[in-house]
Amino acid sequence: MMGTGARELREDPAAARPEDAVLIDRIVAEFGRDRTRLMDIVQAVQHRWGRVSAASVRAIAQSLGIHAVEVEDMVSFYSFFSRERKGRFHVRLSKTPVSLMKGAAKVAQAFAAASGAAIGTASPDGEFTIEWTSDIGMADQEPSALINGTVVTALSPSDARSIIAALRAAPADVDPPVFRAPDPRVAALPQARVASHIMKAGPIIFQRRRRGDGVRAALGLSPESIIQEIIKAKLRGRGGAGFPTGLKWKFCRKSPGQQHYLICNADEGEPGTFKDRVLLTEAPDVVFDGMTIAANALGAQSGLVYLRGEYAYLWKTLQTVLENRRRLGLLGSNICGCEGFDFDVRIQLGAGAYVCGEESALIESLEGKRGAPRDRPPFPTERGYLQQPTAVDNVESFACVARIMENGSDWFASFGTRESTGTKLLSVSGDCAHPGIYEVPFGITVNELLDQVGAADAEFVQMAGPSGQCVAPKDFGRRIAYEDLATGGSVMVFGPGRDVLEVASLFTEFFIHESCGWCAPCRVGTTLLGRGLDKILKHRGTLEDVTALEELANTVTRMSRCGLGQTAANPILTTMRNFPQVYEARLLPYQFVPAVTLEEALAVAVKVQGREPVDETEPV
Repeated sequence: MMGTGARELREDPAAARPEDAVLIDRIVAEFGRDRTRLMDIVQAVQHRWGRVSAASVRAIAQSLGIHAVEVEDMVSFYSFFSRERKGRFHVRLSKTPVSLMKGAAKVAQAFAAASGAAIGTASPDGEFTIEWTSDIGMADQEPSALINGTVVTALSPSDARSIIAALRAAPADVDPPVFRAPDPRVAALPQARVASHIMKAGPIIFQRRRRGDGVRAALGLSPESIIQEIIKAKLRGRGGAGFPTGLKWKFCRKSPGQQHYLICNADEGEPGTFKDRVLLTEAPDVVFDGMTIAANALGAQSGLVYLRGEYAYLWKTLQTVLENRRRLGLLGSNICGCEGFDFDVRIQLGAGAYVCGEESALIESLEGKRGAPRDRPPFPTERGYLQQPTAVDNVESFACVARIMENGSDWFASFGTRESTGTKLLSVSGDCAHPGIYEVPFGITVNELLDQVGAADAEFVQMAGPSGQCVAPKDFGRRIAYEDLATGGSVMVFGPGRDVLEVASLFTEFFIHESCGWCAPCRVGTTLLGRGLDKILKHRGTLEDVTALEELANTVTRMSRCGLGQTAANPILTTMRNFPQVYEARLLPYQFVPAVTLEEALAVAVKVQGREPVDETEPV
């Protein structure tokens, strides 16, 4: 049972104690009463009291001098913020096709049994809440979970009892703190470790060089020359869209503004992707070198790293790296002794929203708002963060920038293909002997990659996550490159016996959950897509249902406002195109079958009434 001391610590302003409002005001003051730091303020409040109550919302709004609805709007958007108090230990289990393949369902049942908390609820003693969550960036070591921000990996059902026991043994006034290493008074959690799994280090990203070499090389060039070098290298964005990085910087530098900003998008929420996690673990200085070079090229004095909430365990390590860079003159004022070259970096933690991987939604989140994508134009390079010219680039992109400055554009362009220069970090998971990170030159075929990872018997491959393509064996000769099979990095391998439609259904469920809800084609369309696919999965679909589902999928793709909705139908459309026989095998030879049977429609009424309906046409 949670002790009295813990209850007092986790009490919240709903109790209307005047000192609680004072404490919230102090938290707001710690962040300079800055409206754009609302994410940080809310995270601090939730960590202090275990939830963000209505009274907390009002107190935050009053301290910031804004309307409470602005705070409420933001709090309600992110899955890691809660209006209701959870258990002292909040266990979020990763639910993806890969985690379920590895036994996540049995692990979840074991956690529920050991804690006494049914999935989705709190235990009677208030100690535990067990819930499913989307991918947490650990696809190479599933099943995995977050426990108050602490990552546990490679779980088995037998681990649940020892983990729950370790948590129960913690003093009543201790939580494993979010954003920090676990409290030393908490027994070491079994499986609380994250492996990098670099299975193949290529010639670019993971080569060993002296910290700051790229920055020093760039200082010998003018900002325009730096941009021209990136253009010459033909570097394209490594987040998936593949927009030319140098061209983006050129637009941003030319855009007028009071300030120019630089943002590193480390919100890799695409299920199956974990390359940025490994880069920030193994080579953070290379990433920060790239950001500093970009700042020189753009004339930016401020940089922000948007770090996904699931990677909060990296917070302390990254802050130490930044502090060391400041000490060495690689960040701060007069970098590397260059008079007037001032640049620094702040890390902003996300709070669980896949859509924030879209650059304009990410900017909205950085400004302390809900992460809803903006209408474009204007583009971020014209009016981005705080309505100023902003360049948003991926973690891997910045690492490439550093290597280009160290070794030259011609060297970089000598790898890969004509349209896709350099190498690509691939996050490989699923039915393969060697899951992990592979740095490969662009142009490698799917077959060649499968040979390297030990998956000769693959039945299908999901390239670029749910928003990408489901690739059939007939297409394993295709090349991984922007001009053929583009990917942000996720490669999920599925072997014999895996149901391609079950996988498509899980991906569709993911999009339903992650839609920001702004536009009807995505908000409503994804739900209808899920229902249509579910009907076919249950062997109650007809050819008419498949035709209607395809039409709906194309409509959602065409009419959605942002990239999430525009790709949400891909799990259905690509499996229809590549695996038509799987759909045909589930169809009934009729023209129409209702989506819901009469028995299902009456189920609730039967339960309430306690009896079956009477057919009045039958003789008594």
